[in-house]
Amino acid sequence: MIRRFGLALSAASLMLLASPLMAMAQEAAGAASASPLRAGLIALAANIGIGIAAFGSAIGQGRMVASAMESIGRNPNSAGQIFTPMIIGLAFIEALTLYALVIAFFLQAKI
Repeated sequence: MIRRFGLALSAASLMLLASPLMAMAQEAAGAASASPLRAGLIALAANIGIGIAAFGSAIGQGRMVASAMESIGRNPNSAGQIFTPMIIGLAFIEALTLYALVIAFFLQAKI
């Protein structure tokens, strides 16, 4: 029973995640009736993209800081050697999130 529910849930989530891909399909020359659907799918894709990027970066940053604090707790003398790479890694994670935000802005401009 749980396996069927998991399979149905994963199939539904795959369909939901694949539906914004239709927004990137090239529109036919005279298909003006599909414009509201296209605009809605673009907005959905932008919002899902930002949500996934924010969730992923929050998880990554949390794990990175937790690991750094644990290692500093085990060896306090190495705090200076751990702190700088941690800050650089956090900046890289934040940059990836900002790239997703820029892509979402580009998608919103297509509406």
